[in-house]
Amino acid sequence: ENREDMLSSKSNRLTEALEEANKLFSGVSCAREAALDAQFLVLASNLGKEKANELRCEMTAFDSLAFAEDLLTFMGINRVEVEENDIDSEGISGGYLPSNAWHKLGEETEKYFRRAPSFHYMLGSFKSDPHVPRQRIERQKKATGGEEKRAMPAQV
Repeated sequence: ENREDMLSSKSNRLTEALEEANKLFSGVSCAREAALDAQFLVLASNLGKEKANELRCEMTAFDSLAFAEDLLTFMGINRVEVEENDIDSEGISGGYLPSNAWHKLGEETEKYFRRAPSFHYMLGSFKSDPHVPRQRIERQKKATGGEEKRAMPAQV
């Protein structure tokens, strides 16, 4: 009945209905009541899914090609100018990074990282101490002379 009201982003009707259902569930004593509660939870989860789908988020997907183009432009290569220069005269830029390009990128990113990340090996260090062999504990051997002392039964 209140579907539109529950789907409205400005109302908390869905949350209130779930809280009320949670209170009512504590008094469930027979299977039919539990089945109705489960049916309500299915309906509420579907409404929650619809409400989440209606939310507008302004997030865009990461475009790796656009990022690479922006990075190259920041580091000193303008792809449009490079193509024009290659056509007009040979050997001017050739699409190579300037000598200070990585230094320039490092100075810019240094603002965002206060310290270097700690380095650790996932499976321990590569340099390991040599393996120390365990001492073998020699056990006393059983005496083999026991065969002579055995008594043969008188009757088989």
